[in-house]
Amino acid sequence: MEREFQYHKLSHPVEIDILAASIADVQLPSGEIPWHAGGKTDPWDHVEAAIGLSIGGYLEQARRAFEWLASTQLPDGSWYSAYRQGQAEDTTRESNHSSYIAVGVFHYYLITQDRAFLEYIWPSVSAGIDYAVALQGPGGEIYWARSPEGSIDPMSLLTGSCSVYMSLKCALVLALLLGESRPGWQMALRRLEDTIRYRRYLFNKTKSRYSMDWFYPVLCGALTDGEAKKRIDKYWNKFVVEGLGVRCVCDSPWVTMAESSELILALAAMGETEPAQTLLMWILNKRHDDGSYYCGITFPDMVVWPEEKLTWTNAAVMMAADALYHITPASQLFNHSFWQEGQKSHMYRFLKKRHPVFSIKEAFCSHMQDMRA
Repeated sequence: MEREFQYHKLSHPVEIDILAASIADVQLPSGEIPWHAGGKTDPWDHVEAAIGLSIGGYLEQARRAFEWLASTQLPDGSWYSAYRQGQAEDTTRESNHSSYIAVGVFHYYLITQDRAFLEYIWPSVSAGIDYAVALQGPGGEIYWARSPEGSIDPMSLLTGSCSVYMSLKCALVLALLLGESRPGWQMALRRLEDTIRYRRYLFNKTKSRYSMDWFYPVLCGALTDGEAKKRIDKYWNKFVVEGLGVRCVCDSPWVTMAESSELILALAAMGETEPAQTLLMWILNKRHDDGSYYCGITFPDMVVWPEEKLTWTNAAVMMAADALYHITPASQLFNHSFWQEGQKSHMYRFLKKRHPVFSIKEAFCSHMQDMRA
């Protein structure tokens, strides 16, 4: 299948074409993107894979991925936690799964400027965010899920809440672009930011073994500047294996390409491009013969495990490359300077040129201008 745009031809070491094609090859006719051929699908990783398609220029396939989400969304705005060929396998309904569509749609819009599609998919984005916000606890944390029976599990995960935080930011920008007012989301964002920064004791502590719990507060932008650097420096040696990449879990000798790529995203978001590029160099040789990336590798024996070629792992590597080498107009999606309205952010200037009254501050405060004109 042909790509629909020619991505930025700056020199970079990641074979975007190969990775995007590997995702497109696994996508089902319905638009669903499973983890691997014959595997399960979860809504969060489905969106991640769709982002990879967009980076690679497979825009029709990315659209179909979002259309699949719209067609399978439940009446309360959520999705089931796992599907296989369109059939639900796990009917838990997770908050971060319901909200992540906002990140994927904003990313897609930055690349395509497709206003008609944005208007079409907005009801699904809005309903998904509403579902997540309804699971916000009294301390500002986001409860992770409703059970198959419909009861709320009052456990809150730091990584999941950080994902919801990023989704809320993207959803509020989309609302501004569409002239929609969402003061409830704005309040939820402020409460959630305070919790991530100052009340991390509310989150499940057993998950601190996972590297995502370490860097997701930075990746999502809840921690920036000195706070971000302090957190990254504090746990670097706990999770980073010199010359190999990032452990998934601190007490397991297993380095994963997705976690490594997401740390690259977090470092790039901070402006720490040199260590981010070094980390990318470490993982470039961890690939199958077809060019797709390993899910993970154990050490010191260097066994590839698992052997499946995962769509969302390849997408994460593509996102890391885009953040470092500015392959697409969406390359600064996680960049702190964009969200802080820094004039050095080319993505901010890009949006400002097309929407003269565009303002991040306007998106996050209660009074909102109508930008439909």
